[in-house]
Amino acid sequence: MKKHISASLATLALAATFSATPVAARPMTEIDLATLKRLGAPTVSPNGKWMAYQITETQPESYKRGTAIYLLNPNDPGTRPIRVAESAEANDHSPAFSPDGKSLFFISNRGGSDQVWRVTVSGGKPVQASDFKTDVAGFKLSRDGSKIAVWGDIAKDCATFGCDDDGNKAKPGPGTGREYDELFVRHWSSWETPGNYSRLFAFDIGADGKVSGDGIAMDRGLTGDTPSKPFGGGEEIAWSPSGRGLFFAARKADKNEPKSTNLDIYGGDVAGKESLINFTANNAATDSLPTPSPDGKYMAYASMARPTYEADRMVLQLVNMDEGASREPIALTKDWDRSVGSIAWAADSKSLIVTAQDILDHPAYSVDLNGKVKRLTKGGNVGNVTPTADGGMVFTKNSLQGPSDIYRMDAKGKTTQITNVNGPALGKIGKVDIQRFDFSGAGGDQVWGQIIKPAGSKAEKLPVLFLVHGGPQGSFGNSWSYRWNPKVMASQGYAVVTVDFHGSAGYGQAFKDSINKDWGGKPLEDLKLGLAAAGKIDKQIDISNACALGASYGGYMLNWIAGNWNDGFKCLVNHAGIFDLRSFAFSTEELWFDQWDHGGPWWKRADAEKWNPINHIDKWKTPTLFVHGEKDFRIPYTQSIMPFTYAQEKGIKSKLLIFPDENHWVLKAKNSIQWHKTVFEWLGDHLKKSEGK
Repeated sequence: MKKHISASLATLALAATFSATPVAARPMTEIDLATLKRLGAPTVSPNGKWMAYQITETQPESYKRGTAIYLLNPNDPGTRPIRVAESAEANDHSPAFSPDGKSLFFISNRGGSDQVWRVTVSGGKPVQASDFKTDVAGFKLSRDGSKIAVWGDIAKDCATFGCDDDGNKAKPGPGTGREYDELFVRHWSSWETPGNYSRLFAFDIGADGKVSGDGIAMDRGLTGDTPSKPFGGGEEIAWSPSGRGLFFAARKADKNEPKSTNLDIYGGDVAGKESLINFTANNAATDSLPTPSPDGKYMAYASMARPTYEADRMVLQLVNMDEGASREPIALTKDWDRSVGSIAWAADSKSLIVTAQDILDHPAYSVDLNGKVKRLTKGGNVGNVTPTADGGMVFTKNSLQGPSDIYRMDAKGKTTQITNVNGPALGKIGKVDIQRFDFSGAGGDQVWGQIIKPAGSKAEKLPVLFLVHGGPQGSFGNSWSYRWNPKVMASQGYAVVTVDFHGSAGYGQAFKDSINKDWGGKPLEDLKLGLAAAGKIDKQIDISNACALGASYGGYMLNWIAGNWNDGFKCLVNHAGIFDLRSFAFSTEELWFDQWDHGGPWWKRADAEKWNPINHIDKWKTPTLFVHGEKDFRIPYTQSIMPFTYAQEKGIKSKLLIFPDENHWVLKAKNSIQWHKTVFEWLGDHLKKSEGK
């Protein structure tokens, strides 16, 4: 390996050791949040000698972002990371090793579009491996490296990976109008292109390491997106161990798609000689995460039981793929009341490693072939698990204290931190104190929450920021966020309180189900009881001097609070909240979500108006900041304009912040900084702080 490949300041920062000279810590700022490095999923070479991962960096003045790939020896954490195929202009991401570990494939835009590239691990000039007419969204190599699966947005009637025509059937011309004759017309943050789908193709890789041939379309006879949109990725696609077939998840795209959660797992040969097989045709709910065992005997996947319910429990399933086997799935985790979030096989094919939300954490677990579950990791949010040949695993972990780094666990369970990508920056930032607490919530059920404060604060009293999570089947747990981040909020001199109310994830399926058709009931009771409990547990926090903040369902709850708990807070910050359930039911895109949670289409619901915030606006009086993105099609931005209009008409102090280039989230660096500055100014105008040193 050439040690001089990268001498850039970025690489030197990445190579910071764990023993940096201590400096006086300062509060974390919104600029810190926007400019901290962002680590992507690691991949390990088959021989275990190298690990590759991507880092996204944000320039401190322009806030321009770029992504690069780094190599590291995972067996020697003291070695310096080496940047691969360094380029000042290109964005490189999604690394994957060749079977011999000597080459690294990745996606780069250095040729003008996103294509597959290859570079030798020992250094050298990167070589373009694909030259398609359209961008490559992702790829996967077969185990022997002789084939590659690629996917991207392509017209359904295009026989190759990209055609001159994008296949858009909505533009008959001659004007700019688009015509639709069935739903989806738009999805999350973009208008749909009828006739265009995310499609999967299989290609050969030649002796020169380049993609060859015309490829085989894997969606023969099937119309739908694979990976699924908008959140699906490579975890929904897998090569068979032999390299002769591909498994993938897809949902049929037809008039029923906006009301369907029926992802199925399909399989097909890459020679294109046989029809697709739907391995999960008997289940009308979600089936995903196809994961064949290394020895080829089994295929694992995760499935839900209830159609149209996107937050149902994902149960780990196992299918015997031996010739003559029944192919009847075995529910390995049917007696484990947690929902599987990811799947990976141990190298010996004798157990699996899964992740799942569990009481404020998101750990990794081992599951043997009899369904016995064992927790492997402690606190924090674990992801991107890659088992290693020695019986251990590599994974990423983050927490409320900091963003993701890479860790290695050996076969005996000893864990070592491999990277410290934000070490220098975090060393300058003060930590926060975190306390978990539980209390008796609605119906006497145990409910959990957290109190996050500036470490060592001497303030006599701390004003409170009460954060309400979205989902609603989510959690404000021990994980890092580049958007709603309790640490950066607490660092402004506040105590942050979170409550995982009824409906939250990580407490069993019955607890998650309990919010169904009860959006404003048990969750509001939990929030009231939780804030009161936090005030009793920690006398430093002043719950009488508090503002509440929430997004999505959290924003819905703030609109509900404004009319049903109007004496609890000095101010509200409402991001992308639902104001009128009736108009939302007719304007959102994934109808399955709204119709499951509220009991069917609007016109068929019993007590349709029961939990509608708009019916309680006569009691509104709390100053409110409304925030929304114009590209939010999940909860259209008019859901913020309507309550802002009412507040202005009624003389309630209010402000509206609209981002024309954001969707359901604020993702751009400059916009994130503006969001935080606006929110912090709003909070400062309404909350009183006591002095303390």
